[in-house]
Amino acid sequence: MSLASPIVSPVPLTEPPRDCPLCPRLVAFRQACRAEHPDWWNAPVMAFGDPAARIVIVGLAPGKHGANRTGRPFTGDYAGELLFATLGKFGLSRGAYAARADDGLALVDCAILNAVKCLPPQNKPLPGEVQTCGRYLAAGLAALPNARIVIALGQIAHQSAVRALGGQLSKARFAHLAEHPMPGGRTLLDSYHCSRYNTNTGRLTVAMFEAVFARAVALRDGMRPRS
Repeated sequence: MSLASPIVSPVPLTEPPRDCPLCPRLVAFRQACRAEHPDWWNAPVMAFGDPAARIVIVGLAPGKHGANRTGRPFTGDYAGELLFATLGKFGLSRGAYAARADDGLALVDCAILNAVKCLPPQNKPLPGEVQTCGRYLAAGLAALPNARIVIALGQIAHQSAVRALGGQLSKARFAHLAEHPMPGGRTLLDSYHCSRYNTNTGRLTVAMFEAVFARAVALRDGMRPRS
C-alpha cells in the first residue's frame, strides 16, 4: 500500500500531495516510517466517505499502525473498531469493517476528515502543524456541499473544526456532547476521542459515544431539504 490506495477521496481536489513538504518534523517522521515499513501507506491520509455527506467526522491525525499503515482514516487500530461499529449501528456505513482499506466498507451520508493529515510522533501534532494543516480541513469541509453536521473527536479536532468552519473559539468551548452553531447553518457536535486510552479509563463509554451519533442523526433527520 505504499504507492497506491483503494480509497477515493470524496474531496479529491483538496488533498495534499503524497510528499507534502509543509511540516518538516512530520516529513522527517514520514521518511523514517517509509524506511522502517516500506509496504505501509506512509503519506498524508485522504478523506474517506460519501461526497454527498450531511454528517462529517473530524478526527485528530493518523495513527502509526492505523491509518498511516492502511491509508484510510481510523482503519487498523482500536479507535476504528469503535467508530465503524457505531457508524454501522446508526446506518452511516454499508458493508463489513475488516480493518483494511480494501475491505469494501462504504460510508453512507457520512465522511471522515482529519485535523492533521500526516502521522505525528507519539500521536501528538504540534500547534504549528495543526495550524498549517488547517488549510486542508477547511478546503475539505467547503468541498462537501451538503455537510451540515460536523462531529469533532477530541479537543484539537474541535478547535480545528471551529476555525475551519469560521466560528469563534471563545464562543465554542469543547465538552462532550456540546453543540455549537456555526456560520452557514452548520452545527458542530463534540465528542471525546474514541481512543483506547479514553475508553480504558472510562472517560468515554460506548453509550456516551453513541449518544453523540444519535444526536447527529436526529439533527440530520430534522433538517429541512435544501432549496
